[in-house]
Amino acid sequence: MTDSTSAHPPRDPRDATEAPQERLSASAASGSSELADLRMRLHRSLRQYPDFPSPGVLFEDILPIFADPLLHKSLVRALELHVTESYGQKQTPDVIVGLEARGFLFGPSLALKVGAGFVPVRKQGKLPGPTETAVFQKEYGKDFFQIQSDGIKPGQRVLIVDDIIATGGSAAAAGSLVKKLGGILLGYVFILELDFLKGRDKLDAPVHTLLSSQEENSTKT
Repeated sequence: MTDSTSAHPPRDPRDATEAPQERLSASAASGSSELADLRMRLHRSLRQYPDFPSPGVLFEDILPIFADPLLHKSLVRALELHVTESYGQKQTPDVIVGLEARGFLFGPSLALKVGAGFVPVRKQGKLPGPTETAVFQKEYGKDFFQIQSDGIKPGQRVLIVDDIIATGGSAAAAGSLVKKLGGILLGYVFILELDFLKGRDKLDAPVHTLLSSQEENSTKT
């Protein structure tokens, strides 16, 4: 066996473990930086319409994101980064559940990106075959959400997505449907949040809002 020299010092066994950890840290930092840039780009694309649909309401329009293919791609990438950073490889969702109707705009694309299935939650009477039903309260009465009974298998990990969280009633109803079918609810992801309505207080799983929370007197399209 040759002696170690100053040109070839003995290897420190810690180097073998520290190097992968350093690469992971660098990758995480890069992902966080990319996500921050994507959020800024997406937020700049939103349009605001004061006093619509009624005086005192600031209407927040997310549709420009979907009108521009590059912005649409940025949205899906931002959501993909969130899922990857939040849940890791071992806890990625098996199913993305999208709520009628805006959750259908980006839910399927996100599902493809993370290797998950997509299942819609729709208003009562719009889905064929056996369904499960949940009721939720709206401003002027009750409404009903349904999901197909075979849409989620027991034990599957599920992430619920929609464009905005306001009062949280519809999202909570969707969460109850996931649990009724035996799914494991990982959390909720929204593009925007009307935080003054405190909708997240009704939800019993982690809530993530991609863009900054909206101030009072804002609404959405």
